[in-house]
Amino acid sequence: MEEYIKNRVHDLYWKDDMNCARTTLICLSELFQIPIEQQTLWSAIGLHGAGKYRAQCGLVEGALMFIGIYFHTLGKTEDEIVSACYNFASEFDKAFGSLRCRELRPTGFSENDPPHMCERLTCEAIGFACQYISGITRK
Repeated sequence: MEEYIKNRVHDLYWKDDMNCARTTLICLSELFQIPIEQQTLWSAIGLHGAGKYRAQCGLVEGALMFIGIYFHTLGKTEDEIVSACYNFASEFDKAFGSLRCRELRPTGFSENDPPHMCERLTCEAIGFACQYISGITRK
């Protein structure tokens, strides 16, 4: 799984120029074999730190969107989905130290940044999300 994530993230970033939220949605949808509608991917276009505002990280937002979609397909209630999202956010915060792009990507977004500087973090975050989702769906 780790090698798949690494290769897929690299391709989505460098070949397709996807942002972190869409990359997270696509990777999780492929790993869990849940199709994502094109309209959903369009809705995530500006979710990389709230359109580069450096607010909530797109890695978190993409995972939360996927949890909502996936858990709905599993027949979970809205309360169960909300709880899963809350717990994911809490666990992500503990593991990575923040939910905010401005803290996870402290240099922000500037023309001088190397392209896709969050690639390593993206791979780690998608792996984390996959483990979290797998863990709570086994219960």
